[in-house]
Amino acid sequence: MQGEPCVMGQKQIYQRRRPGSHCMPGGDFSTVQSAESCICRAHDFEWYRKVVLNNCTKGVKELYTARKQQCPNRPPRGLALTTKDGKLTATLGSNVTFLVHLDEGDSMRTNIQLDFGDGTAVSYSNLSWTEDGIRHAYRAPGILRVTAQADNALGSQAAALFLHVTCPVEQVQLLAPFVVIRNKEVNLSALVLPSQPRTLTYFWWLGNSTEPLVTLDGSISHSFSGEGSHTVTVQVSAAGSILQDSRAIAVREFFKSLLLSFSPNLDEFNPDIPEWRLDVGRVIKRALLQVTDFPEEQLLVAVFPGVPTAAELFLLPKRNQSEGRKRSEEELEKASAAIISALNQNLVEFELKPGVRVIVYNTQLTLAPLVDSTPRHSSSAMLMLLSVVFLGLAVFLIYKFKRKIPWINIYAEVNQEKEQEMIGSVGPGDGTPKITLSEFTASKELLEKELDARAKRGVGNACESTREIPNCTSV
Repeated sequence: MQGEPCVMGQKQIYQRRRPGSHCMPGGDFSTVQSAESCICRAHDFEWYRKVVLNNCTKGVKELYTARKQQCPNRPPRGLALTTKDGKLTATLGSNVTFLVHLDEGDSMRTNIQLDFGDGTAVSYSNLSWTEDGIRHAYRAPGILRVTAQADNALGSQAAALFLHVTCPVEQVQLLAPFVVIRNKEVNLSALVLPSQPRTLTYFWWLGNSTEPLVTLDGSISHSFSGEGSHTVTVQVSAAGSILQDSRAIAVREFFKSLLLSFSPNLDEFNPDIPEWRLDVGRVIKRALLQVTDFPEEQLLVAVFPGVPTAAELFLLPKRNQSEGRKRSEEELEKASAAIISALNQNLVEFELKPGVRVIVYNTQLTLAPLVDSTPRHSSSAMLMLLSVVFLGLAVFLIYKFKRKIPWINIYAEVNQEKEQEMIGSVGPGDGTPKITLSEFTASKELLEKELDARAKRGVGNACESTREIPNCTSV
């Protein structure tokens, strides 16, 4: 045998012809006659691993057996935070599974902290506890910042994602005035139910616009430049669904309005839904047309949501009445007076259902009956202002000239007479001169100076003085 007897850790013996034999092979001589394992040597291994299919045994095998070694401690690097399904949206109340991945760092000695963004957080002593993911259920909608932080003795690293937690929208209600002034800004807002904080997208379709105004806020300001009826539609997008509400807004240069109330029996049948309010508004309008000859197209009744039931009556001028404006205002005043008179006499009523009649009342006149886009002064406001001015002037005059008013002078004279009588009763007789309280000086120093001056002039005795000094206790 020549060369290396062991191949792949094993020595095998095959049949071969004898030297000098020239017979032709008549059978399969590749059969192994015997095989035995060789002792392992260094070239039978690749680093610490034995070569695949190598059958060597014993020898230096123990030196090349795999052994666990402590990895060098490194700061955390390559921290990644994701969700299990890869989505950044979640439905309110459902479980969200977060996955934390770390490229470098000792996973057994690295602390992992996960903040869910809703005020709750969890912490794990090593990364192996998070292999199956971290589950959490959110109880409030919104955009939440979820952060993961990995810390060990050599450093730290953080990762974050923004999760959109949504809940379905059940109802959308557009809040807008029924009548507005041309070229005057008004507020338009959308009421979303249930009223929970969430991430919503609002699409505002104003008039005949071909593109919507997109906002994240449920309120906008807008002005209408043309008279007539304008339709406003708001669409609310949330959690893959879209709901909308619309309203027709009348635009005029000016208008007049009245607040209406109803007999209490109407509240018993108020379901507080938009369809019911529209039907009742049409019934009220027909009842008002029976007591006035005001054109139907210029009469608008809007029933407010809620209980007790209330409504507002709008008297609109004809369109494009800027030239004959004064006449239009007079027509509105005349129609308003006729309607108020009928309401005060309980002449406006309607039948809600058989046996149930509802009376319409006039609650009050709005503060600005003729609403105008140009600055004008309200007569009631001017009257109130003048009343305040006159009242203040009267108080000032009374305070300034109070001594010249007769009844004040009489009171002063009576007080002076009483004062003189009280002072006059102090002396020993009628011949004693009298002094009033106004002449009396309360200063002790002035009295002492006067007595010293009399003593120097030779006044012998204090009892010979012709002037008495009143005593405060005798008054």
